[in-house]
Formats: sequence, C-alpha cells, structure tokens
Amino acid sequence: GDLDKVVNLLLSLSGRLARVENALNNLDDNTSPEERRTLVDKQKLLTQQHEDAKELKENLDRRERIVFDILANYLSEENLADYEHFVKMKSALIIEQRELEDKIKLGEEQLKCLTDSL
Repeated sequence: GDLDKVVNLLLSLSGRLARVENALNNLDDNTSPEERRTLVDKQKLLTQQHEDAKELKENLDRRERIVFDILANYLSEENLADYEHFVKMKSALIIEQRELEDKIKLGEEQLKCLTDSL
C-alpha cells in the first residue's frame, strides 16, 4: 500500500512541477511581477515536496530490502524471485496506469475543445 501511495505522490508532484516550470518558461513581458513571484513560490514548494517524496521512496526501498532479506530465510528461491518480480512490476504498472489515465484525460479535454469549437 505504501508503494502505491509514494509512487503516485512522486508522479503527481512531478507532473505539477513540470506544469509550473512550463508556465514559468512561457511567461511573457506583460506578466505581472506578482504572478511571476507566485509561480516561483509554487516551484520552490513543489521542488521541496518532490525532494521529500524521493526521501520517502528511499526509505520505502530500504524497508523493501529488509523485508526481502527476511523473506529470503523463509521462501524458496523461486518464491523469492516471484516476490521480487511482483514488487518491481507493481511500481511499473502503477506508472503505466498513471500515464494511461493522463492520456485519457488529455484525449477527453481535446475532444471537449473540438466539440466546443464546432
């Protein structure tokens, strides 16, 4: 359960940080200093939160290694390999699911824009 939460947190923060950085990069000369400052403050906050989330992931990885070492005493090599594969695939599938959800959301937004323009 912790793995799901931490991976989703990292993905969410990465996406939000990327959007803020894109907004900062696309500011023009007419942008108010207050708006620019707000975006810079958001960027700093999201960067710190992302660093904190990476630390959580590192702690989770350490816990995973401890559990793996404990399980190595009780499981056969085959079952241990299955466990290791499960943990690795779970992270990969969470990331893939998030990417697919983002693509679906983008497609729905594009469809709405197209429908509105007609």
